[in-house]
Amino acid sequence: MLKLYEHPFSPYAQKVKIALYEKNLPFELEVPNAFSGARTDFGTTNPRLEVPALVDDGLAIFDSTIILEYLEDKWPKPPMMPASPRERARVRMIEELCDTYYEAINWGLMEVRVWKRASGELAEKIGSRAREQTVGMQARLERDLGSAPYFNGAAFGHGDLSVFPFVHGSVVWGNAPKAGSALAAWLTRVESRESIRKTIEAATQFAGSMDALSTVIESGAFKRQYRDHRLEWMMRSGGVEVVLAGLKKGTIRFSEEIG
Repeated sequence: MLKLYEHPFSPYAQKVKIALYEKNLPFELEVPNAFSGARTDFGTTNPRLEVPALVDDGLAIFDSTIILEYLEDKWPKPPMMPASPRERARVRMIEELCDTYYEAINWGLMEVRVWKRASGELAEKIGSRAREQTVGMQARLERDLGSAPYFNGAAFGHGDLSVFPFVHGSVVWGNAPKAGSALAAWLTRVESRESIRKTIEAATQFAGSMDALSTVIESGAFKRQYRDHRLEWMMRSGGVEVVLAGLKKGTIRFSEEIG
């Protein structure tokens, strides 16, 4: 059976779970003990010490996009990718923007509101920038969606599962799509799917364990990964102090050395 290493809050893991449910593939889940930045056996599965990672018959695959491509290659029915090269390129570009630009916005809000990296005027400044950026990203998604019912076109697919975790994350942080917009209608449409419901239910059930997380960060037992687009976002959104404080306290980490 397929094994997926995940965290219920990870939008990248959510993408993969939605695809697995859509393809009706049985799989087991595990949340790895890999987030303190210390050496761990999980490093043999994913040298970047991040989720998701998929193990299929001894083959360990990391990175959500690569995992989705693997699932599509090995189990092409039902297809998640559009048929034409043009449309495939279009949804891949949507996925890339969501994975990098959009993800960093929601991640940054979690840094401030859950992990308590900033307070007062600084927290408000970062939150204001995040709201502005979310409005811009959702306007871009509106244009990408156009008049079609789904980002894939006529039917739900790769484009939709790539967008959903991030738009849903915005809803969680109080930055939902504008009422009456095409994006809001799309969100209502996809939320009725069983694959989406199962994925969000898992995250909701896990939410109760988040209350004491700021103290876990302060203890150094958990280090948040400030990789590439996340670090860039925090720096350009007014959080230079957040990065410097995290480095000083040892409560943030970067990618592992490989060797």
